[in-house]
Amino acid sequence: MSARETWSGRTGFILATIGSAVGLGSIWKFPYEVGSNGGGAFVLFYLAGLALVVWPLMLLEFALGRRGQADAARGIAAVAKEFGASPRWAGIGVLGTLTSFLILSFYAVIGGWALAYAIEALTGVGGIAADGAAAQARFDALLASPVRLGLHHLLFMVATVAIVALGVRRGIERASEIMMPALALLMAALAVYGAVEGDVGATLDYLFRFDPARIEPRVALEALGLGFFSIGVGLAVMVTYAAYAEAAIDLRQVALITILGDTAISFMAGLAIFPLVFANGLDPAGGPGLMFVSLPVAFAAMPFGGAAALAFFLLLTVAALSSAISMLEMAAAYLRRARQWSRIRAAVVAGAVCWVLGWATVLSFNLGREWRPLGLVPGFEGLGAFELLDQLTSNLLLPLGGLALAILGGWALPHDLLAKELRLGAGAARALRFLLRYFAPAAILATAAAPLLF
Repeated sequence: MSARETWSGRTGFILATIGSAVGLGSIWKFPYEVGSNGGGAFVLFYLAGLALVVWPLMLLEFALGRRGQADAARGIAAVAKEFGASPRWAGIGVLGTLTSFLILSFYAVIGGWALAYAIEALTGVGGIAADGAAAQARFDALLASPVRLGLHHLLFMVATVAIVALGVRRGIERASEIMMPALALLMAALAVYGAVEGDVGATLDYLFRFDPARIEPRVALEALGLGFFSIGVGLAVMVTYAAYAEAAIDLRQVALITILGDTAISFMAGLAIFPLVFANGLDPAGGPGLMFVSLPVAFAAMPFGGAAALAFFLLLTVAALSSAISMLEMAAAYLRRARQWSRIRAAVVAGAVCWVLGWATVLSFNLGREWRPLGLVPGFEGLGAFELLDQLTSNLLLPLGGLALAILGGWALPHDLLAKELRLGAGAARALRFLLRYFAPAAILATAAAPLLF
């Protein structure tokens, strides 16, 4: 990056980091995982994972970013070299940038679904459906049309590129200052609507009941994994964002508020959506089917259902966009430094390549549904392009990035870095380094191995 950009202050930085952490999974997957895994017991494990794994890794990414003051790859290399470690640790930043780019290629397609439904709800031609068959037919028609999917994927990417191209303050920060309050207002409106029209009692029991029988290793590992993947540590996104943070900003406070903010939004989403789910006898594990098939039927049966549908799909679109801009920013920052490009050129080129790559996901739902990219590789023979990208990034690249970061912070760098950048005492810095050295790697490895163990 030729000229270092900065956030205007702590508030803009916090809103941007929360926006990066909040995504589509926060709207439906987090509440479902909590409820289906024992409620209160799962929450305890989840909070423990945030404190012992996510918090240390986020603090490390923040310290690396502000010290390096560059894109993830160059910043990590500079810090490693400063403290006598190999500059090849820059590979963590390269891996994180690649992983973010691959995730964005299919994530933007799903964001396009939300955008398509939001536009239909706004124009009054969609968002609600008379019955399940009509809702399923509408969703199937969207997936079956590569032209419609590609167009909405394009619109979503254009919005993402436009925000990133405007820069840190005029683009990312200003968008976050609009989107995060809008997200909160939409969620609050849906929560009030759900309280009036839905089953709040069933939702509270689902999310917060405490079942001692669920205190078991499998639940603990799933809770650890949910915290790790939902916040997105391991991608080195926070390294890039922290490079724009001035020295006066307390990184510890930003990390704490980001984690608490993301968790609060996830629970708010459950309180906003799941009362409608239970009141209408829907399956809370429905995932995309719940969002795009079941809920439109529920909205049709409720007073002011059209307005509720519009609020819900706008909520999904904003949540998707807030995460997408952070992933594109990683690639744009890398290209600006590596190619000496302007911010606009870097954002446009990265966005265009991502949109082209996203066609693999678009076609996996229609014309290329039978294509198996790794059909000759055992264990991958049944995966289409979308499923392959999802599993490759979630189950391999993201844990690998988090593990490498923990090893870097725990073994290759001294605790002095953490002490200075995070304003920690010597004892606190050593404790943080201990978590990075031992607990975080063990937890990441155990979480990655959980599907094989249970």
